[in-house]
Formats: sequence, C-alpha cells, structure tokens
Amino acid sequence: DLSKGYVNIRVGFHSGPVVANVVGSRNPRYCLFGDTVNTASRMESNSLKNRIHCSEKAFNFLRAQSQMPIKSRGFIPVKGKGEMHTYWVNEY
Repeated sequence: DLSKGYVNIRVGFHSGPVVANVVGSRNPRYCLFGDTVNTASRMESNSLKNRIHCSEKAFNFLRAQSQMPIKSRGFIPVKGKGEMHTYWVNEY
C-alpha cells in the first residue's frame, strides 16, 4: 500500500574472515567479530539511500560469480581504513 509511505535503506558489504560466538548468558546473542564486520559496517555507513555499496574484495567475488552490473564509485576515505576503492552494485 503506497499510501503508507516508503522504506529507504542503504546496504554495504565486504567479504573476509570473521569470528563468531554466542555472547551472554541471560539473553544470549550470536555475534560476529573482526575486521570484516567493521569494513562491512563502513561500507553501509558510506552508502547512499536505496543503494548497495561494496568493497573491492567483495566486488572481485561478485565479478567472478555473476553478471550483476557493478559500477566503480572510485576511491573514498573510509574511517579507520584510509582510502578504499569501492563499488555500487546493480548500477550501470
């Protein structure tokens, strides 16, 4: 129902190793830790609404496994990482 409005999201992802564990005893949660998680978070925070933003490492996996259209965003400053070459997914 379009009269209820729209939801705008931004997506970011990266690929790499993570450590997973259940944290907490009263209210256990399954958590992921590591640089890969932090980088994926930076991809999301540097994305724009209704866009999918990925790192170069994720881009290389996508390019090898699919014909999805991907466009270079160029090099952007990423907090804690320096300059990174990033990409927009589903863009021509």
